[in-house]
Amino acid sequence: MKILVTGFDPFGKETINPAWEAVRRLPATIAGAQIVTLQVPTVFDQAASVVHAAIVREQPDVVLNIGQAGGRSGLTPERVAINLNDAGIADNQGNQPVDQPIQADGAAAYFTQLPVKAMVAAIRAAGLPGYLSTTAGTFVCNHLMYQVQYQRAHEFPRLRAGFMHIPFLPSQVSARPGVPSLALTDDVRGLTAAITAIVTQSEDEKNA
Repeated sequence: MKILVTGFDPFGKETINPAWEAVRRLPATIAGAQIVTLQVPTVFDQAASVVHAAIVREQPDVVLNIGQAGGRSGLTPERVAINLNDAGIADNQGNQPVDQPIQADGAAAYFTQLPVKAMVAAIRAAGLPGYLSTTAGTFVCNHLMYQVQYQRAHEFPRLRAGFMHIPFLPSQVSARPGVPSLALTDDVRGLTAAITAIVTQSEDEKNA
C-alpha cells in the first residue's frame, strides 16, 4: 500500500504550519505502508492541482491531507467536505472567494472513504486528544478535501481519500492565552496512529 500524505505551507500571519512540519517528519513506512509526503500551497485551485499531479505520478492507494486548525484542541479527522469556497481571509496569493461553488457540476458534499472513527480511536489509544469533525470549514482545507473527492469521483475511483486537522503548535500560541496547542512530537505520533488505523482497516477489508 502507498499513502500520499500532504501538509500545507504557512498562511495568514503564521511563519510555520504544523501540518507540514508534522507530515515531513513521518517515517517512510508505517504499518507496512509506503508513505509519500508532499507540501502543498495554501492557495485555492493550486493546492488541488499539485495534489492531482502527485496522484498521477505516485498512484497512491490513499490520500490523506493534513491542515492546521487553530483553536482546536485535538487531532480531528474530517467526515465531509462541502461544495463551497467562502474565505474569511485571503489565501497565499490574495484570493478570497465568497460564497462560490468549488465545482459547478460537483455534488453538494462528499464523504471521506477513510475509517475516521477508527482513526480517532487510534489517536486516543496513543494517549492524545482526538475527535471526529463534521466540518472542514470553507477555506483552502475544505477546498482541497472536496477537490480530491471530486477527482476521485471523476478520475480515480479506486482511491480512498480524506483530511485531518491538527492544532496550533505551542510556539504559535505564546501570545494567545487560553488557545490550545499540541507539541510537534505528539502531532507526529497522532498522525502515525491514524495512518496505522487506515492501513489496518484496509487489511481487515481484504481479509473479510
